Amino acid sequence: MNSALLLIDLQNDFCHGGALAVAEGDDTINVANLAIAACRHANIPVAASQDWHPADHRSFAINSSAEVGTVGELEGLPQVWWPVHCVQNQPGADFHPSLNTAGLDYIVHKGKDSSVDSYSAFFDNGKRAATPLHDWLQNKQVEHLVIMGLATDYCVKFSVLDALELGYEVTLISDGCRGVNLDADDSKKAVEQMQLAGAKVQSLAQWVSNLDFTL
Repeated sequence: MNSALLLIDLQNDFCHGGALAVAEGDDTINVANLAIAACRHANIPVAASQDWHPADHRSFAINSSAEVGTVGELEGLPQVWWPVHCVQNQPGADFHPSLNTAGLDYIVHKGKDSSVDSYSAFFDNGKRAATPLHDWLQNKQVEHLVIMGLATDYCVKFSVLDALELGYEVTLISDGCRGVNLDADDSKKAVEQMQLAGAKVQSLAQWVSNLDFTL
């Protein structure tokens, strides 16, 4: 079965000091680099997503006259109001400087439509438009996705659920994820939801044990 690694939003704004920093977000970078090295060894393609918002994105609390961290509605969809983050071509949208970007085969940008948020690497939140990711994976004849990144309870969760719905087998690398946790158990609930939908949860060590690769 052809596999691919999908790294979700390992960007400055989600790491230490960023505008929407995830606790221990930086700890995912070393896991990602080891996963990339394992993929290079096993000839497995590597894709990565980036939140890529215009400055006028309406999910930003300041653009919707809302309070950060509260929940409202945007274009008929439930919306968490976020701080300004991952603005196109700004440093916060860049990949973490320690990430081995030379090991990436494909980068997909999401969240470019200012009228709708886009947690998933495959679709916007209303599934009104798709990113090119699925087509790229299909061209590579990928059937199994190994997914990790930021954040467990938002962009990772929705990417995993959409991948499963699209027919991929999915392995979630648990030690390569960290969550926002607006509520303390959001990440735990997200992992349970992904498992219920059919995702397999493994540590990086468990996954690479099948690749003849030593961490």
